[in-house]
Amino acid sequence: MRVASPWRSAARTDPGKVRARNEDAFLDCPQQGLWVVADGMGGHQGGDIASQLIVASLAELPVQDDFDERLNGIRQCLHWLNRRLGQELTVTAGRHDSIMGSTVVALLLEGNRAACIWAGDSRCYLWRGQRLYQLSKDHSLQQQLIDEQNMSIEDARAHPSAHALTRAVGAAEQLKLEVLELEVYPGDAFLLCSDGLYQGLTSDAIGNALSLAVPRVALERLFDAALRGSARDNLTAVVIRQ
Repeated sequence: MRVASPWRSAARTDPGKVRARNEDAFLDCPQQGLWVVADGMGGHQGGDIASQLIVASLAELPVQDDFDERLNGIRQCLHWLNRRLGQELTVTAGRHDSIMGSTVVALLLEGNRAACIWAGDSRCYLWRGQRLYQLSKDHSLQQQLIDEQNMSIEDARAHPSAHALTRAVGAAEQLKLEVLELEVYPGDAFLLCSDGLYQGLTSDAIGNALSLAVPRVALERLFDAALRGSARDNLTAVVIRQ
């Protein structure tokens, strides 16, 4: 029998002010110590199929007692989904210029152990000791230009293909996942979110929201601030804290 989760969380998604369809999806499962945000891409409803498939598949994973086994299970599941989405695409689209895929960022928590797993530009933030840390690093052309060509953030952002992803589930034959493991401290708060949310917010706005003790209230603060802006993309976020 599993004991009650020490983690409290709240999740929300919104299509934003411009897009008719929401291609984001989330998993909010404190009793399993697992949370996910997926931001779909690809026309003809390919994006929302991909993001929902990721969330549904991860939700069905068995809850094992061993943290490392669970982490491995998440990785294997995402690799399997990458192959499946690639096959779906060849069957349904018959075109080489379309992609049915999705970013993914997942957080696994158990005891004092945490693991963040991601591909794409959906993010994981940590609020600790009155400071905000971005745990994930975007798999995007913008980030690649900054890393490899020493471009300034402003110049990289101005690039016409800045938002193009360099990794995503379903985007390439081989999926490269990034994993960051860390120790959890009392008072830690985490945020998983799609780019539609963080693009409209400053780091201060994110930190101020995560400093609030109740996840639902923190979430409302984040969405209120983001929806005051242009909110051109779908917005999704999950706030997790002890």
